[in-house]
Amino acid sequence: MKTIRLKEGKERSLLRRHPWVFESAVAKGGADAGETVRVEGHDGRFLCWAAFSPASRIRVRAWSFDEAQRIDAAFFDTTVRRAIAARTRFAIASDGLRLVHGESDGLPGLVVDRYGDTLVAQFLSAGVERWKAVITDALLAATGLTRLYERSDASARQLEGLAPATGWLRGEGSTELTIAEHDWRLSLDVATGHKTGFYLDQRDNRLRLREVVQRLGLGSVLNCYCYTGGFTVAALKGGAQAVTSIDSSGPALARARAHLDLNGLDPARAEFLDADVNASLRRFIEEGRRFDAIVLDPPKLAPTAAHAERAARAYKDINRLAFKLLPPGGVLFTFSCSGGISADLFHKIVASAAMDAGADGFVTERLGGAPDHPMTLLFPEGEYLKGLVVQTR
Repeated sequence: MKTIRLKEGKERSLLRRHPWVFESAVAKGGADAGETVRVEGHDGRFLCWAAFSPASRIRVRAWSFDEAQRIDAAFFDTTVRRAIAARTRFAIASDGLRLVHGESDGLPGLVVDRYGDTLVAQFLSAGVERWKAVITDALLAATGLTRLYERSDASARQLEGLAPATGWLRGEGSTELTIAEHDWRLSLDVATGHKTGFYLDQRDNRLRLREVVQRLGLGSVLNCYCYTGGFTVAALKGGAQAVTSIDSSGPALARARAHLDLNGLDPARAEFLDADVNASLRRFIEEGRRFDAIVLDPPKLAPTAAHAERAARAYKDINRLAFKLLPPGGVLFTFSCSGGISADLFHKIVASAAMDAGADGFVTERLGGAPDHPMTLLFPEGEYLKGLVVQTR
């Protein structure tokens, strides 16, 4: 077994059971991509078994902190089953759910979503890439399913020195699927949709929008960066009389329109715009339009803290424009899925945007990802999705 020796004082994160070791913390040692290594402190004491990644700034990702643990097929079978069993303790109102959420489930770099009878996996680190066949078998054995599609085409793979990889790993058939979520249905294509095909992390926040629209009797809703219209369906289900949805993807908007038919919703209550969100918000302000509720769910603008300053300006701008479009008593659902933007920083950005817009409001809720996308006490980086519900006054 190859050994990685850390610099003095650099073992503290592993002693706190945080699974990452950065390149700058390594004193000596190396291995092949994804190879299991023994990680030791500067004094030679055992710290963890881990996967080595020679191309990544995150040079080592821990598998286990138990010196007696063997990293083999049995380890992956047990860890996969533990992750899947954890989901049975969550109240998940959908047949689309996340089964494995990377480091939070002890499998760094692995994301696995289930859509009905189909699994979709992203192998995003050198460690899980090396064990891909074993992990695939473990997933199918644990779920009793026969179809697993790979969507290892996220940019994170490039940081690991890995080429994109997509296609069926087990089974075959159509990549077009339909899932039930709460009391509506949504379709997706696991081969072409964002992430593994859909944004399952916003499941409960879509329901919350429906509940707020219904409870407050909100008539007009603006859904920005609407993608395939999950929040649009939720708002219409809540009784909104007019929902305007904006995205710059024609295919996404076509699917959003199809979701109205899929759920028996009146298309006359929905307007879809293939347009730039910022330009649209400015045009609405010039036209004097107002909306009772606005959803801002932009794409990731700050993948790391290094991008935070530039992303903060972009988040502030769209939130400032949104506040100008809300009347007193209006409701803003605003989100950041950027790992480089903390919940505290996001709150400050939204507050600054309101100040510039001459607005104020009550933060009635803080939102996050659905429970099958967990953040653990030892890995706070798992909290990537942050949201605020603000009611203006």
